[in-house]
Amino acid sequence: MNKGIVIKSTGSWYSVQTEEGKKIDCKIKGNFRLKGIKSTNPIAVGDHVEFRINESEELQATQTGLITKIVDRKNYIIRKSPNLSKQSHIIASNIDQAFLVITINYPVTTTTFIDRFLVSAEAYRIPCHLIFNKIDRYSPEQSKLMDELIELYQSIGYRCLKTSTKTKVGMDTLQSWMEGKTNVFAGHSGVGKSTLINTIEPNLNLKTREISDYHQTGKHTTTFSEMFELGFGGFIIDTPGIKGFGVLDMKKEEISHYFPEMFKLLENCQYYNCTHTHEPACEVKKYVHEGKIAESRYYSYLGLLNSDEKYRN
Repeated sequence: MNKGIVIKSTGSWYSVQTEEGKKIDCKIKGNFRLKGIKSTNPIAVGDHVEFRINESEELQATQTGLITKIVDRKNYIIRKSPNLSKQSHIIASNIDQAFLVITINYPVTTTTFIDRFLVSAEAYRIPCHLIFNKIDRYSPEQSKLMDELIELYQSIGYRCLKTSTKTKVGMDTLQSWMEGKTNVFAGHSGVGKSTLINTIEPNLNLKTREISDYHQTGKHTTTFSEMFELGFGGFIIDTPGIKGFGVLDMKKEEISHYFPEMFKLLENCQYYNCTHTHEPACEVKKYVHEGKIAESRYYSYLGLLNSDEKYRN
């Protein structure tokens, strides 16, 4: 039996890189489904799998294979399927850390989107860093807003970095953070994920495209997640631009656990199962009122608390 890691998924075919560095295009054996996960894609980029070469091709130069087993995942990151609200789409698995690429404009990344991504990363125990990109393009007012956001998220405990591929600001630091690890880049279309990756690893030459000047939104250039080996050590997973990010299978009473600044106050609330909405003697509400917890974070929490299964962002 052969072993390898899935480095690209195109829906029906999976490109598997073997331990010897050879790439084999594989399909799934029969009705291959993972227990406990209702997913539109049973196998994801980053999965460690076992496969066998199709018998009729064993002596051929070009071979294809059949995936027979997936090794238990360390973690994975998901979003809701755009079409089926009760199903998920696994973006990537077995990740050491995630980078959320954020732009203040060209296009706008909202705090709601940032917080939903961070909550999902916390839920799946994936360390997440925030990359504030395109800093060379911002007006003084936009730069001030960016600095305020950086101050907010750093105070919670998230590592933040300012970057510009045009002026090369932050590139060396970003590379040092990524070295020797399996990294996933995520963010809206148009925030510059592929350009960042190309700047750090020019040999990859990923497709990039300018954002629409009229709509100030990105045009999708990456349609499937793909993993690339980095010359300086480690891997990078480039993901499709995500318009929205949903959190699945999360109990309402657990949501605040994934907001670190709220979780550490939990034991000070009067009720052990406090929802931080209507209960008396709620420490979280007190901190919001006093400005010690950002209103934007509290509103993001309330949005997750009140969202229903039909929510697809």
